[in-house]
Amino acid sequence: MYDLQAEKPIYAIVGPTASGKTHLGVELALRVGGEVINCDSVQIYQGIEIATAKPSEAEKRGVPHHLIGYVDPNIIYSAADWAVDAGEKIVEIEGRGRVPVLVGGTGFYLRTLRQPLFVGPKTDEQLRSRLRALNDRKGADYIYKMLTRLDPNAAEKIKPRDYVRSLRALEVFFQTGKQISAVQPDRAEPPEFARRIKLFVIDPPRDLLYEKINRRTEGHFANGLVEEVKQLRAAHVKDNTNALGAHAYRRVCEYFRGERTLESAIEMSKQDVRNYAKRQLTWFRREPDAQWLSGFGDDDAVIQALWKAIEI
Repeated sequence: MYDLQAEKPIYAIVGPTASGKTHLGVELALRVGGEVINCDSVQIYQGIEIATAKPSEAEKRGVPHHLIGYVDPNIIYSAADWAVDAGEKIVEIEGRGRVPVLVGGTGFYLRTLRQPLFVGPKTDEQLRSRLRALNDRKGADYIYKMLTRLDPNAAEKIKPRDYVRSLRALEVFFQTGKQISAVQPDRAEPPEFARRIKLFVIDPPRDLLYEKINRRTEGHFANGLVEEVKQLRAAHVKDNTNALGAHAYRRVCEYFRGERTLESAIEMSKQDVRNYAKRQLTWFRREPDAQWLSGFGDDDAVIQALWKAIEI
């Protein structure tokens, strides 16, 4: 029997932070009878609110949103974990006759959904804590040098300052005795729906995007970000978690530890987010099937260009 479901598109609206992904994703969901699946690595955490751009109920406009605020901030949650959860949501949404709309800026999450990673060992929390403490004491360069000795092939593909990937490669080695470069090719097959994902990248003018990032970052601090971080730390959320490692949160933690002034935390946060936006655009340019939309997500010209691209 011919499977009509196999031809139905799944949409992904991605782009740099502050580009208007939420607005465009909701517009698309309303147009096609869809539901939004969050594809942002910070919005997944509970209690991490002010600087994450989680959509408000007004912004959702009645569209169901999934995978937002459901992970404890002290839990180590990986791209592979998200891919499993997102895959289950896609099946669930399509089972109701609705259309999945992936919305977010974490390109690695989306790539992991479409091109599954190898199944690595479950995180050893004690080992991870030791490696992170080593990174804190001696720095990312030291961690990278360890990796070059233990798995030079993996080190060739990882930037020296990318301590997150270096730590993961070391974890695999110490837990299994095998080099991650040797086991990574053993990937699972892509899910059936991977080929049906239509990828759209929002591409605003860089100067306007940076202005918006600066204003939004100032707004986060004005709206209580420092107090939010204070409460999270009081609730025993650790500074070295992925949750408090997010851009502005990391700088506020440094402020509380006496490593920088509040003014410095604000300015450094702006720079961090601007740099992150640049990296996001660079990442999505590597996606060969991406369709680019010039402007912000709430620009009428962008919305009309999207309708034309999906032939609505």
